[in-house]
Amino acid sequence: MGVDYYNILKVNRNATDEDLKKAYRRLAMIWHPDKNLTSNKQEAEAKFKQISEAYDVLSDPQKRQIYDLYGEEALKSGQVPPPPRGGGPYVNRTHQQHPDPFHRFNPRDAHDIYREMFGKESNVGGPGGTSDRRDSDRNGFFFRSTTMGGSGSGAGSQFPGAGTSSGLRKAAPVERVLMCSLEDLYKGAKKKMRISRTILDAAGKLRNVEEFLIIDILPGWKKGTKITFPEKGNEEPGVIPADLVFVVDEKPHPVFTRDGNDLIVKQEISLLESLTGKIIELTSLDGRNLSIPLTQIVKPGHEMIVPNEGMPISKDPTKKGHLNIKIDVRYPSRLTEGQKSDLRRVLGSSS
Repeated sequence: MGVDYYNILKVNRNATDEDLKKAYRRLAMIWHPDKNLTSNKQEAEAKFKQISEAYDVLSDPQKRQIYDLYGEEALKSGQVPPPPRGGGPYVNRTHQQHPDPFHRFNPRDAHDIYREMFGKESNVGGPGGTSDRRDSDRNGFFFRSTTMGGSGSGAGSQFPGAGTSSGLRKAAPVERVLMCSLEDLYKGAKKKMRISRTILDAAGKLRNVEEFLIIDILPGWKKGTKITFPEKGNEEPGVIPADLVFVVDEKPHPVFTRDGNDLIVKQEISLLESLTGKIIELTSLDGRNLSIPLTQIVKPGHEMIVPNEGMPISKDPTKKGHLNIKIDVRYPSRLTEGQKSDLRRVLGSSS
């Protein structure tokens, strides 16, 4: 039969018009050259045209009938293949006639089909995404902010058309850890991820390819945030590829610890500084120099809150959490008799 159009659209042979539309919309949003973020644009263009041709054939009753009866070659050449040599009990020679002898295969333009399906607003949602602004980010991919190991469905479950109305099984999501520094999550960053996976080529054969996926880390993202690339898992016949899910994890920072939207830093000062004052010097995660004065007497365990110097809040990056400075007082290991006498003289009168 040559090219397997049903497998390209990942539908079964009894797929309805609605099944075909859902499958086309889902795959076109992934492989349209303007929306696919892989580095191989030629492959994306070829895949997009392949998907469009499959939809063009299967959504047209006449083309589908010819294809189902005689295959791709007969559809495109207009010639019905001869019956098997020697015939056989199941060969009906009276039907070895093209359903439409005057049929000529003229494939529709892939971009015309796309515009017809999505209309003029087809660019809404960004590369690979949809117009659902509640759960999509500037990557155009879905993300969900949860804690690691927490409950709740993955982001991929909200991708349109990700169900199995076509009767095909969808592979389970594949998760990968995305390690980010605290600076990445404070300022935002761009991550280029290389993946290797198996795909079905135009002839229906499996081959290994490498792709690069671009992830825009947004300021304020937390550990457990999930970024979903729909159907970027391995392809195999009769199975909808798995979603590839990157799960954000935080690298330990030498100075700061994160607590939600707040940052915590520990500072040790001397007993003298706790009584006479000190300027605490810190370098923020975006490289600014912070000078925080201690002007009051500080007791061990004292906490000082600096507003708006914590992590950006992802829903509104113009706002930030707090910086919590936890102070410990370092006592001298020993004192001379003269130092003790001086302290009694100075502190005795102040008590």
